[in-house]
Amino acid sequence: MLHDPNHIYIFDTTLRDGEQVPGCQLTTSEKIEIAKELELLGVDVIEAGFPISSPGDFQSVVELSKAVTKPIICALTRANKGDIDSAVASLQYAKRPRIHTGIGASDMHIQYKFHSTRDEILARGVDAVKYAKTFVEDIEFYAEDAGRADLEYLARMIEAVIAAGATVVNIPDTNGYCLPDAYGARIRYLKENVKNIDQAIISVHCHNDLGLATANSIAGVQNGARQIECTINGIGERAGNTSLEEVAMILKTHQTLNLHSTINSKKFYSLSNMVSRMMNMPVQPNKAIVGKNAFAHSSGIHQDGFLKHRENYEIINPEDVGIPSAEIVLTARSGRHALKHHLERLGYVIEKVNLDEVYHRFLTLADQKKEINDNDLFFLMGDGTEGNYNASSIKMKSLKVVMGENTTPEATVTLEISSEEKSATATGNGPVNATIKAIESIIGKKPSLKEFNIQAMHGGSDDISRVDMMLLLDGKNYDGYGFSTDIVRASANAYLDAVNKFLS
Repeated sequence: MLHDPNHIYIFDTTLRDGEQVPGCQLTTSEKIEIAKELELLGVDVIEAGFPISSPGDFQSVVELSKAVTKPIICALTRANKGDIDSAVASLQYAKRPRIHTGIGASDMHIQYKFHSTRDEILARGVDAVKYAKTFVEDIEFYAEDAGRADLEYLARMIEAVIAAGATVVNIPDTNGYCLPDAYGARIRYLKENVKNIDQAIISVHCHNDLGLATANSIAGVQNGARQIECTINGIGERAGNTSLEEVAMILKTHQTLNLHSTINSKKFYSLSNMVSRMMNMPVQPNKAIVGKNAFAHSSGIHQDGFLKHRENYEIINPEDVGIPSAEIVLTARSGRHALKHHLERLGYVIEKVNLDEVYHRFLTLADQKKEINDNDLFFLMGDGTEGNYNASSIKMKSLKVVMGENTTPEATVTLEISSEEKSATATGNGPVNATIKAIESIIGKKPSLKEFNIQAMHGGSDDISRVDMMLLLDGKNYDGYGFSTDIVRASANAYLDAVNKFLS
């Protein structure tokens, strides 16, 4: 039974459904690290894995159950005793265990996946719930492909499994087929036609094959569902799952829904980066909430409106999702207001500057480059040559890296700071890491590395590499760019570029 009828339970399946993506498999220690962050984020349920699938997945559920105490720890099974026995064993240390069992509900699955009948499938689902209930009190039942199931049969199945002991009933749009109004109507039908529906929580689990996962999940809770199953960054099978950060911010932004969760949204950006890094799955720049461009403004009209009043073009404060501030990106589409904003940020007194004349030169340069950075602005203002900072900037004089088989990478760096040369040597888990540590020891600062991207300019073994880097210093983000035929040198150049922007 629900204690708060307006509370939406957040069921995170990043470590189960999200980890099924090819190339995104995690070690047990990595799963535990993410799970601890999910606990701090405030999720209600963590689906830790599918224990019967492999010894590694089984052990991950065991160890995660020991490491995390506040959220419910859930293990997935099919509707058979072997799967359930494995789940029970894996959950032995969980403070709040849940077994998530189920079977296909659509005629498509019944006929072509199980080669069975509706009555036989319903009986198997009921038997699985009854068997799991003998071990664990909290049982969630999933009616796979419920989005395409016959409604009357689906209602009969849900009523039967609740009677058998299910505490949560999951109505998945397994193939991302439903339209929001149709999916919402499906949830409403169950609310109105399943006699014992008040004895269980309705859960929504939507896939993103048509880009409707978030919309369908919200339609579900608007019509009576009270649990959303989702993943960080929306990762998952095929086109992915419902994005946790998207649904949580929709609930937070649309107060008229009168629905809420316990999610601490300020942890989204750092957790998004952690999952992206560990799973080797970059977040698309235009991804809602956590994408690199989610709070970046480059259109002149938008920049002008944003600078006059933030809410003209932002419905979410970036700080609410863990991003220090919005970014005004200077391009050929930017206007005078944006240029003035950046010049003032760099310390120029606009009253003493002919803004029209600088803007004309800015447009000429911007037509030649995709983005204008602080370095370029110094050049425009006559404080240096293009590509270099003023005399007080930190410059790389030399870089020597030693590495090899069974040898810890070591970097020796010499920097020129205010005409004085300083050197340091450091080791790291790779040549770039060693180089950055050496630089840090010289400059006496340890910025947080928020983003790190390497891109070949044209292709080929002798190509020039471009490194884009974002550092967090004193609560603000600084972008750095570096170029070289050597990736380590390009990385060092990008790091120093960002540090120089901070110092300037």
